[in-house]
Amino acid sequence: MALTNIRLGDYIERSTANNSDLKYGEELITGVNSSGVFAPPKGSTLGVDLKPYKIVNNGAFVYNPTRLNLGSLAYRTEGLCIVSHLYMIFYLTEEGKKIIDPHWLYIYFHRDEFKREVTFRNFGSQRPEFNFKDMSDIIVPLPDIDTQRKYAGIYNAMISNQQCYERGLEDLKLTCDAIIENYKHTSIKRNVGSLLREVDCRNDKGIQEVMGINITKQFMPSVANVNGVDLKKYKMVNDGQFAFSGMQTGRDKCIRIALFNGQEPIIISPAYTVLEPKDNSIIPEYIMMWFLRKEVDRLGWFMSDASIRTNLDMDRFYEIEIPVPSHEIQKSIVEIFHVYNERKEINEKLKAKIKDICPILIKGSIEEARKEA
Repeated sequence: MALTNIRLGDYIERSTANNSDLKYGEELITGVNSSGVFAPPKGSTLGVDLKPYKIVNNGAFVYNPTRLNLGSLAYRTEGLCIVSHLYMIFYLTEEGKKIIDPHWLYIYFHRDEFKREVTFRNFGSQRPEFNFKDMSDIIVPLPDIDTQRKYAGIYNAMISNQQCYERGLEDLKLTCDAIIENYKHTSIKRNVGSLLREVDCRNDKGIQEVMGINITKQFMPSVANVNGVDLKKYKMVNDGQFAFSGMQTGRDKCIRIALFNGQEPIIISPAYTVLEPKDNSIIPEYIMMWFLRKEVDRLGWFMSDASIRTNLDMDRFYEIEIPVPSHEIQKSIVEIFHVYNERKEINEKLKAKIKDICPILIKGSIEEARKEA
């Protein structure tokens, strides 16, 4: 067999096995994100009825039928877990295992061409949902299994290298966090009000693009409609300055603050506060590192508890204390942080390249199989 068109449903079987006996607990709950990997659920699972949750073993394909067009499909290799009853789960049959390499099939699913096919098949549906019948009807141009394994091996090698790089990245972050933790207990603490001062420069440069801050403490294009709005009233943020918003800190359990690094200034809503260091004794990146810590977000959430609108008022924000080591130590910590951010950027580029190579590998395997026909 060089290249054969198969109906996928002839080689897969659905699993509906669930956790009805409550054998498995909350610690085994996972989901599938749009990157095609298993990830912890975003929402709280406290008090959730685990009986309907489906059991996933190694070798299972798991997908969200309402988000498959976005890439929400993963292949399980990390051991048993449980997923929401809304997910679809299927395995290769014994016959399927003889002719289909599961890693090759996973790559096949993670191409834009497949996502477009899902979108096309869902067209006209009131509630687009790619069920198991739809998956079964997929026609796959299948190379021989040796060719599949060859190209799947290339993909797996790239994934292995990227994951190795990512583990080193996390080790670097742990080192950075450990250093900060050490100086948290040995350095003099100063409140934010003694470190930062408010700056109010309005948009006199005619800047049109309005930015906001997301919960990851990064600047992003504002989602607010600014048509007809006088942007001259908006505040400018320059290199080395912070933008802060105390709104909904309690709701989001996140202090929305971001440090801007850029040659040209940006503008933000007048509702935001722009801040900068009062003197050179503090490095802005060091302050930002402190606000990236989860414990600080929890503190902000606690401090906003007395607010009717769950806001973190400016006077309360200024009360937050930050341990401030010497300038030289701050500089050393920031340098490690810069290395971490640079490597994090490289890692994201690696993941993007791996994603982009999926259609190339599938096309290569199909063309090689055709040549052998």
